[in-house]
Amino acid sequence: MTEEQYYEFIQPYEDAKQMLLTRLDVLNHTLYEEAASRPIHNIQARLKKKESMEGKLAKKGKEATVENAKDYLKDIAGLRVICYFVDDIYNLADILKSQTDLVIIQERDYIASPKPNGYRSYHLIVGVPVYCLDGMEYFPVEIQFRTMSMDFWASMEHRITYKKEREDKERLQEEFREYANMLVEIEKRFEQYNDVGHLC
Repeated sequence: MTEEQYYEFIQPYEDAKQMLLTRLDVLNHTLYEEAASRPIHNIQARLKKKESMEGKLAKKGKEATVENAKDYLKDIAGLRVICYFVDDIYNLADILKSQTDLVIIQERDYIASPKPNGYRSYHLIVGVPVYCLDGMEYFPVEIQFRTMSMDFWASMEHRITYKKEREDKERLQEEFREYANMLVEIEKRFEQYNDVGHLC
């Protein structure tokens, strides 16, 4: 795909991402009765770069065309929502899932069932309605919900192991699983002070 095709193709994904950001911002200050108790610590947003899309399509054995990107990539637009507590994640996800104009494309709960290396997160891919002159179409946005400790763990694991061939891979995986368990325990200790969770 050319640069021009990429920028034209990516625009509705940018629109879908922005609409979901606005929705999450509203939920952040209206979710709980106590105004000071906001569930979201911060949100990171991104759109896949052209090279990244082409690389992912190549891994899937697909030609790098706009049509294939639309058909086979569901994470072109992505949000990472960092929350304070696990309850915040489930409360936000439940409300998004109940909103009738969003379509739930995929849901994966790596908090209830962590990956073998200890990775924990809650993934939701939602179809967001984007309206234009000739009608409406749903565009997928991937949301990764994490607590701060989940994000710390994932960032460190990514920094240390990403695209690196290591001889100590198995030992490292065992260590990372151990660190993840430590962070779960720390999280639980903080949760005893969380007296929020009353939805509006």
